[in-house]
Amino acid sequence: MSSSSELKSARRPIIRTPLPGPRSEEIIAQDRQFVSPSYTRSYPFVMQRGLGMMVEDPDGNIFLDLMAGVAVCATGHAHPEIVEAIREQADKFLHVCAADFYYPQLPELARKLVEITPGSFEKRVHFGNSGAEAIEGAIKVAFHATRRQKLIGFHGSFHGRTLGALSVTASKAKQRAGFGRQALDVTHVPYANCYRCPYNLKPETCGAFESKGPHCARVIEEVILRTTVPAEECAAILVEPIQGEGGYVVPPASFLQTIREIANRHGILVIADEVQSGMGRTGRMYASDHFGFVPDILATAKGIASGLPLSATVARADLMDWTPGAHASTFGGNPVAIAAALATIRLLESELTANAERMGNYLLAGLRELQRKHSQIGDVRGRGLMIGVELIRDQATREPAVAERDRFEQECFRRGLLVIGCGASSIRLSPALIIEKDHCDYTMQIFDEILTAMS
Repeated sequence: MSSSSELKSARRPIIRTPLPGPRSEEIIAQDRQFVSPSYTRSYPFVMQRGLGMMVEDPDGNIFLDLMAGVAVCATGHAHPEIVEAIREQADKFLHVCAADFYYPQLPELARKLVEITPGSFEKRVHFGNSGAEAIEGAIKVAFHATRRQKLIGFHGSFHGRTLGALSVTASKAKQRAGFGRQALDVTHVPYANCYRCPYNLKPETCGAFESKGPHCARVIEEVILRTTVPAEECAAILVEPIQGEGGYVVPPASFLQTIREIANRHGILVIADEVQSGMGRTGRMYASDHFGFVPDILATAKGIASGLPLSATVARADLMDWTPGAHASTFGGNPVAIAAALATIRLLESELTANAERMGNYLLAGLRELQRKHSQIGDVRGRGLMIGVELIRDQATREPAVAERDRFEQECFRRGLLVIGCGASSIRLSPALIIEKDHCDYTMQIFDEILTAMS
């Protein structure tokens, strides 16, 4: 096994054993025996420790982590300022229930989230432990405030696996299989995926560049509200400003702006799921900021506390006016997680959000060069360090290269890169926001080698 100093100095992967190594195999065997088989593992990586951009398995193999725990470890692994904030708070107290008592950390982080989330209006914050909880909270706010019970969501969306969040999720059928009818009344419509427009239109002809807005947004008002969901019964439209599990899909700004306009006309609320796209990930604090999009309610989690479980539902104050006991959480807003979140936000504001924009632009430019070289790449898209690379079998038909994407993941792992897929055949890049130019260069070198071999 490598030493801590070697992990600290590593800038590139170091693979010493066949993968997985013998110690990793032992852990994987125990996992298969005792852990729920519902977890999805694309390849047999076992985490032993991590530092910065690099992670190590129990056999001493060192990998370049381009996942960051699926966009969670925003400041990298074991950032010293995050570790110190956790240690300092742990020395004081580990937990007190926010539903029952007061403590200064809770309003401090709430005030900060009010400041950095889109919208200049008064807001209030409810804390939970996960993205799914933040979504559940957002839906409950919308139901309570409007006294309506119908929702509109989007194909390709992922909002969580609790039954309420799962009702709005429309990413993969297997995520719903076996769980009966959806718990909530949700109508789904196509998302604005211009590379794979479900209406076979182009941005130049669909209205995306006109004041009326794109067809995929107008269909909500022109079709859904007229035929399926009475506007007076629709509580909210729930949308990811940049779609995550659906393929890291970036919509035209007019898509979100048109949704906002439609919602305003009919007294419908707009919920932004910024669980994956928030906290500096896209080179802005929230992806909504790229589009001039201001939701009524926002859900945030993942990168908020650099790896500790924490989420928040941020809503207009006039909407989150429910009475004591209406909604609460025993662990939501844990003081140690809050300490990590406050330290995370300081790092994001001081340097890391800007680095996400800078390194994201560098990666996107390099990946688009690879797209010109390799016909297997159909599309490269993203903002900041939320980047999707879609693999296809044919440039004319754009047939998704599903098996090839899965093979690409495996080949990356064998070469010491940790990536995972999204959508039908896309590779996602969601590295820590501390990534540097040499990490990007090495990533593109390995991508180039794999694509050359696969061709």
